Amino acid sequence: MNRPEEIGYADELLADGTVHRRYENGLEEWRRRTSGRPHVVDWHDNRGGSGTDELLGDRIIKRALADGTVTYARDIGYGRTLWGRGERVLVNRSSFGGRMGVVLAGLGVASLAVTAAQLPPLSLSPEQEEELRQQQAQAQQSGGGDGGGGSSDTGSDGSGDGNDWDSDWDGDGDAWNDDDFG
Repeated sequence: MNRPEEIGYADELLADGTVHRRYENGLEEWRRRTSGRPHVVDWHDNRGGSGTDELLGDRIIKRALADGTVTYARDIGYGRTLWGRGERVLVNRSSFGGRMGVVLAGLGVASLAVTAAQLPPLSLSPEQEEELRQQQAQAQQSGGGDGGGGSSDTGSDGSGDGNDWDSDWDGDGDAWNDDDFG
């Protein structure tokens, strides 16, 4: 498998509770969680794009653009999110997990290579999406918080607890996580 293009980003929490995400390629996004839907983030960018990112189960992220186009990504750990068919990986440089992932990849740690099993789906039916949402809800209720994937992951704090998606999505709507839908 070819090595994906790596695009780093850093998040800045703003006073109004939104996040300003800056990508190394010049793209900027402003992100806000959707009220009443704890696993959905509304966003718009500096290039006229907008839409929502939704965390489904099994560490899959659904990006729906305002024009109705849908793409999927998968959180693959260490602050990395794999998009498309593995052609692009976003790396959260503002989290410990993301910085650790870059260091380990630089050292040639084979476990950070992208495998076919980590690729996100090209498409999902509404039924499959709903099943993943149910998995996510069950993981949240059981305290698993790993998106239903059950894989070991380093959280945004580097703890290895697998809870980087949900550790700060505590239901009261006040917290923001460094890895909110990479």
